[in-house]
Amino acid sequence: MRYWLFKSEPSTWGWDHQVAKHGPQQWDGVRNYAARNFMRDMKIGDLGFFYHSVDEKRIVGVVRVAAEAHHDSSAGEDLRWDCVDVEAVEPLPNPVTLDQIKARPDLGEMVLVNNSRLSVQPVTETEWRTICEMAGLAANSPSLVRK
Repeated sequence: MRYWLFKSEPSTWGWDHQVAKHGPQQWDGVRNYAARNFMRDMKIGDLGFFYHSVDEKRIVGVVRVAAEAHHDSSAGEDLRWDCVDVEAVEPLPNPVTLDQIKARPDLGEMVLVNNSRLSVQPVTETEWRTICEMAGLAANSPSLVRK
């Protein structure tokens, strides 16, 4: 299993929108080649952090990849752009802020710290476990088992 981080402006598509969907939703609208390529690497069952960008700058939940990369319907006829489908798994008991992440030397190499503008990015297993611990969520929680 691999781990990821998905960033979104909460006023455009926030955690509450994702939860209210009650199932998979396209992670569409990404127009960055690196982010697109990361989505092409994703497999069904991979987990990701749901990150509220802009004013909040915090990880608020966990999502699961429900469909591998496919054409992004919001791109119309432009076939360069793909997306994955994600579904909400659970909220973080204690959201983790970017400032908290930056304060941890062991998270200093995290993509979020070094390339905070990238909307879809990988997370290492060690980073995943550390952030789950910071959030009060067991990284091996039954809800986080690959489906």
